[in-house]
Amino acid sequence: MGKNHVRVCSEMNTCELVGVSDIDKRAVKETADRFGVKPFYNYKDLISKVDAAIISTPTSTHYDIAMDFLKDGKHLLVEKPLCDNIEKGKSLVEKAEEEDLILSVGHIERYNPVVKSIKKSLEQEEFGKLITLTSKRVGTFPGMIHDVGVILDLGIHEIDIMRYLVGEVESVYSKSGGFKQDIDFEDHANIILNFENGLSGVVEVNWLTPIKIRRLFLTCSDCFVEADYVNQTITKSSSSLGKVDESYLYYLPIKSNIQKISLEKREPLKNEIEDFIDAIINSRESLTTGMDGMIALKIATAAVLSSKEEKEIKIEEIE
Repeated sequence: MGKNHVRVCSEMNTCELVGVSDIDKRAVKETADRFGVKPFYNYKDLISKVDAAIISTPTSTHYDIAMDFLKDGKHLLVEKPLCDNIEKGKSLVEKAEEEDLILSVGHIERYNPVVKSIKKSLEQEEFGKLITLTSKRVGTFPGMIHDVGVILDLGIHEIDIMRYLVGEVESVYSKSGGFKQDIDFEDHANIILNFENGLSGVVEVNWLTPIKIRRLFLTCSDCFVEADYVNQTITKSSSSLGKVDESYLYYLPIKSNIQKISLEKREPLKNEIEDFIDAIINSRESLTTGMDGMIALKIATAAVLSSKEEKEIKIEEIE
C-alpha cells in the first residue's frame, strides 16, 4: 500500500514528494529510484525534512512512528486502523489536537465515488427511508498481514462506512473464527452493528473466499440498492405488482425496474491524499479525522471482544 501512496504523491502538483522510508533497504531503494526521490532507511532521518507524512506500515508500529512525527509538529495521514489498541489511538488524537495538526486516517472507502453518491442520495431521501444495510468484504488471505485479524483489517472498513452513512453505533454483536490454523487471529467474521437511531447493519468479512468481493446492499422503502466498490457502480432496483389473477397464481405480474447509476470513476486513494493535503493547506478537518479512526477502532475492538465473550457489547463500555 505504501508504494501506491508514493505513486499518487509523485503525480500531485499540490505537494512535493520528499522521500520514502522503509526498513527493507532493497524495497525502499527500488521505490525511491523509480520516483526520483531519496531513500531513508530510518524514518527518524526523514522527520525534519517534511511538513507532512503518510504512515503505511504494520498496524503494531503505527503508534511509535506517528507519535514521533506529531511531537515534531508534522501533519499525518495514517493507514487504517489508526492503532492496535484504543489507549494508543486516544494518545495520538490528543497529541494532534494539542499541536493543532491534521491527523487523518486511511479509511479509503469514504473517498470512493459510490460511497459519496450513496451518502448524498440518503441525505436527500432519493431511495426513500433506509431500513437496513448489509455489506460483504471478502477475499483471499493477504500474506503481509501478521499483527491483526480480519475484523481490524477488513471489517473496520465496513464499520466506518456504515457509521458514516447511518450514524453512531450503540452496540455490536459478532461471531468470528479461525478456519486456517497457521495464523493467530480470526480469519472470518459476521458483525451486527446496532445504531443509536434504531437501524442495524450486518457486515460479513473473511480471508477465505477465492474471489475479491467489495459490496454494500441497502434495503430502502422505495428501492433496493447495490453498490460495488471495486467497479464503482450502483444499481437501484424497484418493482410494482399488477393486477393479480387469483386463478393463476403461478404467474405474478411483477414489473421490475432496474437502474444503473452512472458515476465518474476516480481512484479513491488519490481522493484521500488530495483531501489530506487540502485540509493542511486550508486548516480544516479532513473527511476521515483522527477521531473517526478512533471511533472505528473502538467499534472494531468491541466486535472482537463480542466474539470472544459471546455476547452483545455496548460501545460505551469500551475504553
